[in-house]
Amino acid sequence: MKIAIVHDWLDKYAGSERVLEQIIELFPYADLFSLVDFLEDRNFIKNKKVKTSFIQKIPLAKKYFRYYLPLFPLAIESFDLSRYDLIISSSHCLAKSVKKYKNQIHVSYVHTPVRYAWDLREEYLREVGLNKGLKKILANLVLDYIKRFDFKTADRVDYYIANSQFVRERIKRIYGKDAYVIYPPVDVNRFSLNEKKENFYLVVSRLEPYKKVHLIVEAFNKMIDKKLVIIGDGSEMKRIKKLAKKNIEILGYQPESVVKEYMEKAKSFIYAAEEDFGIAMVEAQAAGTPVIAYRKGGASEIILEEKTGLFFDSQTPDAIIETVKKLDKIYDKIVFKEIRKNSLRFSIERFKKEFKEFINKILGNKKI
Repeated sequence: MKIAIVHDWLDKYAGSERVLEQIIELFPYADLFSLVDFLEDRNFIKNKKVKTSFIQKIPLAKKYFRYYLPLFPLAIESFDLSRYDLIISSSHCLAKSVKKYKNQIHVSYVHTPVRYAWDLREEYLREVGLNKGLKKILANLVLDYIKRFDFKTADRVDYYIANSQFVRERIKRIYGKDAYVIYPPVDVNRFSLNEKKENFYLVVSRLEPYKKVHLIVEAFNKMIDKKLVIIGDGSEMKRIKKLAKKNIEILGYQPESVVKEYMEKAKSFIYAAEEDFGIAMVEAQAAGTPVIAYRKGGASEIILEEKTGLFFDSQTPDAIIETVKKLDKIYDKIVFKEIRKNSLRFSIERFKKEFKEFINKILGNKKI
């Protein structure tokens, strides 16, 4: 059986690439397709040769390939997958929109339908500086085009897999399609259970507007007796630094070894964004660290309230403050081993088992 794996683009190792890594582990002889490939570290794709689109050769594509978004539909349709029996797409943009031929099966693992076209458009345009004047008008025209193309090509997928119930509901609402849920693989064994917590709260996040880190900073500005540590970098760094008071330590980007150390020692991990899933929240729980998070999105599927963490119901500093105080009151009742145990529901081994079982089920007698 010939298998093609299609991923949107390859420029770094982030959340969707962790899923891709495990799919390649399961199907090591599959061919890999991506709009562009500018990877430096190629270990997670097993040093595979990647078949790219014409965007790879456009001038300045390595730095600015996202600006060629209007060409993505043409580029994704340029892949000739006619000789493959099974297509597996890993899609957060338009990988799911590859052309499919008769007698082929297409399974798409959807991290999210294109969020900047469907749900987070205003925040996205503000983030990239396209939220005013003629630039905004042109950007909206492009995103409307992407939205129409994304919807029109929904039937090219035979089986949808969502990375959470939250994304499953979005797939149903946007495409009108049912999806099976398989949670992403999280390397929970990279973290160790630590029951000797230190007196600081932790944020690990990209510093972008939609991550809402500024709300957490504003909350801790009002709780000067509590220490907050922020790990991460992004377009909001200057704003966050200017906003933060002396009880807030901003470390910027840090290597995995440093993130691991802080995850294991933190009194609590705090997350204020509405996420499709939320790998960092699982990683914190793998270290036995309780999580305070906004109730919407993937967080509600990860955290067991008052057992492994707490929720706040509005994205405001006051809601965060109230929840931090609530955690203080129940902290003596927290069982760190139970938090660690909860994280194991999202392990790499579980993902590979569920994904392979799903593929074999739909293939029937052609099991891999």
